[in-house]
Amino acid sequence: MSALPELIDLIDGERSTPAVGLGVWLEDPNTGIPTQEQRATSDDQLARALASAARAHETGVWARLPLEERAQYLTAMAMELDKRKARIAELEAATTGAVISLTSMLTVIVTGAWHLAVEQMRQGAAAKHMEGMNGNDVAIHRLPWGVALCLVPWNAPAPMAAHKVANALAAGCPTILKPTEWAPHGSDVFAEAAHAVGFPKGVFQIVHGNPRAGGILVKDRRVKAVSFTGGLEGGRAIAQACAYDFKPAQLELGGNNPVVVLEDADIDHAARGVVNLMVSLNGQWCRALGRLIVHERIADALLEAVLAVLAQVKVGHSLQTESQMGPLVHSRHLAKITGQLEGLLAKGGQAHRSTPLPDLGGHFFAPTLVTGVQPEDAQDEIFGPVGTVHTFRTDEEALALANGTPYGLEAYVFARDTERALALGRSIHAGGVKVNGSSMMSLNLFAPRPAWGWSGFSEEGTRETFEFFRGTRVIGVEENV
Repeated sequence: MSALPELIDLIDGERSTPAVGLGVWLEDPNTGIPTQEQRATSDDQLARALASAARAHETGVWARLPLEERAQYLTAMAMELDKRKARIAELEAATTGAVISLTSMLTVIVTGAWHLAVEQMRQGAAAKHMEGMNGNDVAIHRLPWGVALCLVPWNAPAPMAAHKVANALAAGCPTILKPTEWAPHGSDVFAEAAHAVGFPKGVFQIVHGNPRAGGILVKDRRVKAVSFTGGLEGGRAIAQACAYDFKPAQLELGGNNPVVVLEDADIDHAARGVVNLMVSLNGQWCRALGRLIVHERIADALLEAVLAVLAQVKVGHSLQTESQMGPLVHSRHLAKITGQLEGLLAKGGQAHRSTPLPDLGGHFFAPTLVTGVQPEDAQDEIFGPVGTVHTFRTDEEALALANGTPYGLEAYVFARDTERALALGRSIHAGGVKVNGSSMMSLNLFAPRPAWGWSGFSEEGTRETFEFFRGTRVIGVEENV
């Protein structure tokens, strides 16, 4: 594609370019060529955004609008984004390295999240009632917390931004979006769409920057709720900052996800599942394979089958429709993943890979399975296409391995005996467990997406994210006088 567009701040209804250069350059993941300096919103402009959002909350310019008027704004936003979804998909592929066939598919979320949020708003609008001790009515209202802050990562920024922002606005919260500094351009299209929609000033704003800018926003007392998807280190910093003012935090921080393959599994099916978990989003996603836990009787056969499938994966330029896997996002991330792999090899691991790489000069990395590593040396998440392999003899050993890290996001079990697989899955410490499947889709569109342990705090989901941005108020007459 052509040169990346300038970044756009949307503050108090006005668009501008972030003023502060950060001295770090983005790169074309496919070639490694520097493309654009990272930029940040100035402190003065951050202060202006916070003041505008707080003013929108205090005056009720958004929360007190009739429900159907707010619904019209959100529906219009979905329509404006739908006009721009091809451009969003192209920008996401060009900046994250995810292949365009996948970023195009994910634009369904970019537009659909707004429609789902409208439905949640309509369903959750009415107060609940119960009878008090004296027979009087007790009303239970769900109300917006106030200014909401949405912080999104670089692997699928625009879909995550849509999910968070749409629900925050549907809940009645004036919302500030800060995209990741590593791939902000797809989310920036939201500024153009929002300007076309004409939200009231301060209702929806976009700012930019690195963790410093995020820290300023998170710590400001005018921000009443924070939704963050990202890494463990960032999540801990946000949790600590939110704890000071006891503000709600929704944190999804990744995982070191186990894939358990029982001895009766269909080896070819399991192999395709393993490869899918390593290749989707180039292995840069929170629910990817972390540890392959396979019965010792079929371990060699499964590894051989996985390598055979990986050998057929077409790695290429992320903007080419025939590419099944693209490059890692940046040279810094490539260096990190390479260093983590070298650390495993230094502890006795043996790398297994079979995927041919293109001669493009970018940040390409072949999916790699590592055998011979002790479970205690495979505790950390590797946010890339690298997984360790561990064998077991009994289901009890498999369960101990699956539960052997502090993370708890997603787990996968492959077996022909689905009842046995379900029984094992019910004991795995993870927010979600899939049997004989590995797609990026939820088991049900309306199922929650919980995070346990180091994988985060609070739940995401079609209903759950909407409710996260609302608090409860109970009101009634205790005594008649």
